[in-house]
Amino acid sequence: MSFEISVNQQEVLVIVEGKIFVEDAAQLREKLLELIDQGHRRFIIDMHKAIYIDSSGLGVLVAIHKRAIENGGGVVIRGLQGVVKDLFLMTRLNKVFEMD
Repeated sequence: MSFEISVNQQEVLVIVEGKIFVEDAAQLREKLLELIDQGHRRFIIDMHKAIYIDSSGLGVLVAIHKRAIENGGGVVIRGLQGVVKDLFLMTRLNKVFEMD
């Protein structure tokens, strides 16, 4: 997995590519928590290049979402498709996140 993060005044855009497993999720969590600690509150997670995400990856997204909401922000998930979209639907995370 790889991810690219771009930050501006209003939001953080995270483009995720490939397969997200435990070790990747830990790296992503660390970086996004660091951005939350810096005061960023609104995150857009672009998943159009993601082909798989395991439970640890889903857990990271939920944790970031919770922290962002606590700080008056939120997380938008964009570009779900294929297996990744199916996992969001199966786990009902499409009801938790704002989807774009």
